[in-house]
Amino acid sequence: MGNRKIGNFLAINSSILSMLTLVILVGMGQYMGDKFLPLYLIAFGGSAFAISTLNGMQNLLGAVYSFPGGYLSNKIGYKKSLIVFTLMALIGYAIVILLPSWQSVLVGAIFFIAWSAISLPAVMSLISESVPKNKRVMGVSMHSLFRRIPMALGPIFGGILIALYGTKNGVRIAFIFATAFAIISIFIFNKFVKDEKRKSKSTSLKKMLKNLTGNLRVLLISDILVRFCEQIPYAFMVVWVVKNNGLTALQFGFLTAIEMAVAVAIYIPVAYLADKHRKKPFVAITFGFFTLFPLILLFSRNFEMLVVAFIVRGLKEFGEPTRKSMIMDFAPETEKAGTFGAYYFVRDSVVSVVAFLSAFLWQLSPATDFLTAFAFGVVGTLFFVLNGKSPETVK
Repeated sequence: MGNRKIGNFLAINSSILSMLTLVILVGMGQYMGDKFLPLYLIAFGGSAFAISTLNGMQNLLGAVYSFPGGYLSNKIGYKKSLIVFTLMALIGYAIVILLPSWQSVLVGAIFFIAWSAISLPAVMSLISESVPKNKRVMGVSMHSLFRRIPMALGPIFGGILIALYGTKNGVRIAFIFATAFAIISIFIFNKFVKDEKRKSKSTSLKKMLKNLTGNLRVLLISDILVRFCEQIPYAFMVVWVVKNNGLTALQFGFLTAIEMAVAVAIYIPVAYLADKHRKKPFVAITFGFFTLFPLILLFSRNFEMLVVAFIVRGLKEFGEPTRKSMIMDFAPETEKAGTFGAYYFVRDSVVSVVAFLSAFLWQLSPATDFLTAFAFGVVGTLFFVLNGKSPETVK
């Protein structure tokens, strides 16, 4: 198979390749420190409520930024908007580096913690314009696959930095690397990505919210319930592994790498199948893996069982690119970035409430936290199985 055929099969062209480079570089820097921020907060005297506040901020800011991200992408184009979002992240990194305290993390997080959320509508718009419609799942999957590379490697390098320099200095050094990677990515992206030929009309949040009807609303409700399942234990995973089970930060980094390796291994074959067949089953399966993870995590008391748990967490990516592709399929053709942003605005606004309250469940007991998450996952998965539809079956 020649290079052109491989590129066509994987939905990769020059614009997609430059976007993937941006995702890898910014992600590598971010995830070297991001995964260990709960430990960083504790090291500076932060409480469980500081940790849940950080997690809640990630969801809330992801929600608040999603629509502006889609709006700005419509207004000035995905190229300029992605550069703006990366510059915002640089401000956040600088705050953490220059002001070592748990409070500064919460301030800096305003700028960097939601980079993925604010940039996602622009990325989806780039993919939607740059690849054929029958390759959208593959295009989204390549974004998800390359995004997992820094998510896998970043925590390992971050764990090494913490082992060498301690939690406080190790995390700050990680953000120095993040700053350098982000600056390099801006230059590469600016040089090799062309501005899109057409831009959607800018419109209001109210208009975009009106697009969240019918099948897209069913997907949204299911997704919200399943994200409750994910976010209730999310911020406390590293605490459960390191503090409750006595593993090291580096071992947690390896668990995260295992999760990402599993996700990377399934992206391309699943994308190929999803582009050829109905999409609903793939999304239903991924919701099922989301649901199983907190239950398995609860009974994981050694490294071997935690490996099993994080393999299941990696398998939750089975149908995630397909779900994003379904959003684009159900969204109006000329309003995809805005509708995508509105979808995430609603989803993450609601989910952020649960993320903020997760500390109360954790204070009761880890079992209460994990079992509550599992229950929400069951309800969300069943709701989608009973009510969701594939775009291919909707005229």
